[in-house]
Amino acid sequence: MAAKELRAGLKAPAFKLEAASGETVDLSDLGEKWTVLFFYPKASTSG
Repeated sequence: MAAKELRAGLKAPAFKLEAASGETVDLSDLGEKWTVLFFYPKASTSG
């Protein structure tokens, strides 16, 4: 899958991911609410 650039204020592409709690979160389940996502790419690395 090719990476897409995301810009502030634009709709995110559809996705599902596993939350820290272990449950699966589907973006479409959040409806049209404003949602903030944080990604910590180095959180699981030694760097």
